[in-house]
Amino acid sequence: MMHARMHAMTSLPLVLASGLTDYLPIAILVIMAIIFAVVNIIGAGILGPKVHGEAKEQSYESGMKPVGTARKRFNIRFYILAMTFLVFDIEIIFLYPWAVDFTQLEPQSEESMIFFGRILFFILTSIVAYIYAWKKGVFRWD
Repeated sequence: MMHARMHAMTSLPLVLASGLTDYLPIAILVIMAIIFAVVNIIGAGILGPKVHGEAKEQSYESGMKPVGTARKRFNIRFYILAMTFLVFDIEIIFLYPWAVDFTQLEPQSEESMIFFGRILFFILTSIVAYIYAWKKGVFRWD
């Protein structure tokens, strides 16, 4: 009894350690992103322009002089198109984990068929949403 309990206690850190190693690439990516951001902020402060003046402080608008207020109203289509892009972009992100998991399933098994049916439903609802947006004129710029 004591031997079984000791074995269970010593195997727990191994299980935790092996589970945490799966997240090592994500941790490295997050650390690299933080380092990149810090280096860019510090580098911009060191290498950035030191001369200040009215022309340097003015907003840059693609080479044109900024005219009017920034508080003007935009057509709602810009926002709808942006939201549509985000929805489809996020849906693509959801396809990657599905593809990884689907390749690890047994071919022609009941679980793989259920998994496949779920992604077909997901893709078909995306297509219906795209057709709906198309019919509503979200993608028209006239």
